[in-house]
Parts: sequence; structure tokens; C-alpha cells
Amino acid sequence: MQANYKKLLKFTNKIADIKNAIAVLNWDQETYMPPKGQGFRAQQIATLSGIAHEAETSTAYENCINELLEEPSLNPVESKNIQLLKRDMVKAKKLPSDFVIGLSKATSKAFHAWITARKANDFELFKEALSEMVKIQQEKAEIYGYKDHIYNALMDDYEPKATVQEIDTLFSEVKTKLSPLLAQIAKSPQVEDAFMYKQFAKDKQWDFGMTILEQLGYDLEAGRQDLAEHPFSTTFSPFDVRVTTRIKENNLYDMLWSCIHECGHALYEQGLSAAEYGLPCGEAVSLGIHESQSRFYENNIGRSEAFWESNYPGLQATFPNQLGDVSSEDFYRAANIVKPSLIRTDADELSYHFHIMIRYEIEKQLIDGSLAVSDVKEAWNASYSKYLNINVPSDNQGVLQDVHWSHGGFGYFPTYSLGSFYAAQFEAKMVKEIPDMFQEIRTGEFSNILTWLRTNIHQHGRFYTSQELCKNATGETLKFDYFMDYAVKKYSAIYAL
Repeated sequence: MQANYKKLLKFTNKIADIKNAIAVLNWDQETYMPPKGQGFRAQQIATLSGIAHEAETSTAYENCINELLEEPSLNPVESKNIQLLKRDMVKAKKLPSDFVIGLSKATSKAFHAWITARKANDFELFKEALSEMVKIQQEKAEIYGYKDHIYNALMDDYEPKATVQEIDTLFSEVKTKLSPLLAQIAKSPQVEDAFMYKQFAKDKQWDFGMTILEQLGYDLEAGRQDLAEHPFSTTFSPFDVRVTTRIKENNLYDMLWSCIHECGHALYEQGLSAAEYGLPCGEAVSLGIHESQSRFYENNIGRSEAFWESNYPGLQATFPNQLGDVSSEDFYRAANIVKPSLIRTDADELSYHFHIMIRYEIEKQLIDGSLAVSDVKEAWNASYSKYLNINVPSDNQGVLQDVHWSHGGFGYFPTYSLGSFYAAQFEAKMVKEIPDMFQEIRTGEFSNILTWLRTNIHQHGRFYTSQELCKNATGETLKFDYFMDYAVKKYSAIYAL
């Protein structure tokens, strides 16, 4: 290996180690940390964030990257790593260390304020911290610079090169194409799902969820599952990828699809190249592609008829009193009930995209200054009435339900919908290349599916952009019509449209 490239690896490994140490502290903060630890935890994370920023913006590191930019002996992966590291460095150097430390402190403060507001069910307790966060995000966007719309600068952190124009076009199709399907379903006899809200013992739910994780291919020697208020996954290396779930004893939906969703994220992280640790080609390309993996497993697989033909007998045996008289077909239909709801994480896979669109539109307006934080709650409630015909009864079930704004995750929400749209397109191609795919699912066999994803998605890291990756895997860039074809076929059968 070229000597300067080996030198570079010392820098990138150090930076990755610091950032992964921060990730461990964040994971602990959301799982096991005692409440009184908040103050010092914020300080610890801020300190490490400053150290990481100094390391990735140092002159020595920059010189090393610059020396390698024109190095002819590098192979394509090494060359791509250098190009992407240069891009990342240019971006990182735009943010002063004081700004990075301030952002970290504001994030910890906002998260604590969000928790307090949630407990009190009062958005007023979050407004000050949210206002501070919006100002910081606006400042960040201005520092980065942008073309056309200020929100583009923030989306680039999560979905590189995505634009407001592209996302607006997709959500326009959601309104014009998905809305009529939802209207048709609303006029049809509703699916019965009352049995999903019986009493299901926490420990039995946990054990069944663990069985599903292993069946799908999650490597428990390179990961673990814990409980969290808001289910998430996190990674410290491809050999330590952790997931969390949430269990409600009177709601079977929560645990089942939280487990499967986070498993999709974790499988992606476990499939990244360990040899590229700390380098762009060892990282996920974007959150849109990341969500494609979680949404693919959660919905395209985890809510498929084939999946429950295989797994329902085991679930029924686990809860014979609750599900003994419920058929596999009825359970499958309940798993896919379409009924507009207040909570995004509980939403069906069709109305879900209106939840995302609402957040996206509010975020854009907050960042471009056309909506004041003081008016967010009113805008939120009005949008739920307009798009989902739902009246929001409380802040917890409305504007306080998501953690993302307290984390400073402005620009993140569109990736959730992008994920579903990518997932449908990947499935359409996968079925052509694995003709017996759903028969394999019926027998509990997922190795060919995971191999396809490892080959076409996971192994590439950031070598390709999201759209390039999609085109390489499917022959086309992202097309919303794949999702509509999937949705119409599936729900026409379930609701006899």
C-alpha cells in the first residue's frame, strides 16, 4: 500500500474512534444513563466532538489528503475515499470549532428539554430550545452555503446532493397519486385488528422479537438489542451494531415492526466493509438508502403475506389465548391496516408519507424563516387536519412526538419517504433476479435476499451516490411509480378495491 495512504489511515482511524466513542455515549444516554447524568454527559460529548472536529480539520490531515489527490498508484476504492474525504473536509472546515461545540451543547440541551416537555405534555417547554436549534441550523446552512434553497444545505448532511426541487416533486406525486388510493381504501370495509391490542406479556414479546432478528440474519455476536423510548439503531463498527425496540403490552404492533425495521438498518451496517473502517467506502451512502433497508425489511418483507405464512404459527403458539382464533390471513390483513393515525411510528405504510411530508414542509418553513417556532404547533395541527383528517388532541401525540428536532436533525425527515420509494424499486428488481424470493420467505429463508443486498447495496459504502447506486442495482434512477405499483397491487387485494 502507498506510504501516504497508510499515513492517512492513522488519521481516519483516530477520527472514527473518537466519533464512535461519542456514539457509545449517545447510545447510553438513550438506554441506560441515569437522569442526573445529563449535565456531565452533555459536557463529555461536547468535549469529544471538539476533539474530533479538530482532528478532521487539522493542517496535517488536510496536507495528507491533498498529497493523495493526484496519486496515480491508488486503486479505484482508495481514490474514491480520497475524493470523498476531501469533500468532507472542505465541509467540516467551514464550521469553526466553537460552533461545533456550541451545536453539541445545544443538542444536549434541546434533547433534555424535549424529554421534559414530553413528560409534561407541553410544547411551550420545548419552544426556547427549539428556537435556539433553528437559529443554529440556519447559521450552519449559511456557513455551508447553498444553491436555490437554504434547506438544501441541511439535506446534504443526510442525503448528499438531494434538492428541495426533487423532494417537492416526489411529494407532489404523493399528493396526486397516493391520495386517491387512500380515498378508495377509506370507502372500503375496514380490516379488523382489535386482537392486536390485547394483553401480550413483555418477556414473550421480547423473545419472539429476538427470534425474528436472528432469522433475518442479524448477527448477535456483532450486536445486541435493548429497550428505548424511541427505537433506533447505532453502530460503532461493522462488528458492533446495536438495535433498540419498544414494547407495549397492549399493542403488538410496536415491538414486532420496530424490531424488523431496526434490523434492516443493522444489517446494512453489518454489511459494510470492515477493511474500510473510518473511510467513506466503509460508511452508508445516505440516510435515504439506509431507510430503504429498514423499510424494505419492515414493510416489503415484514408485512408480506409470505413472511407471516412462515412466522405466524410461532407467534400464535407464543400467544395462544390472544391469537388462537385469529387466522394467518386475518393477521396479515391487520398487519397492513390502512387507517390514518396521529403517531408517525405507528402509521401504516401508505399514510406514513403524509406524516413525513408534513414534517418536511414545516422544517423548510422554519429554516427559510417563513414559519416562526411559536406557530409550529398550530401549523402541525392544521396540516394533520388537512392531509389526514385528524384532530391532534395533545402535544405528545402531535408536535412533540419525534426526537429529531431535539437532535438537530433538520433535513433528515425526507429520507424516510425516500427509503420506502427506493425499497419498492429494489424489490421489483430483486424479484426478477430471485424468482423464488417469496417462496423462500415462506420457508423462513432469507440468505439470498441478504446476499443481493450485500452485493448491490451494502458492500459499496459511499463509492456511489444514492442515485448511482439505485441505477446500478435496478437500471434506473429513483422512480416513484415503483412504490405506487407495489402499493396498488398489495392493497387492492387486501381491501378488495
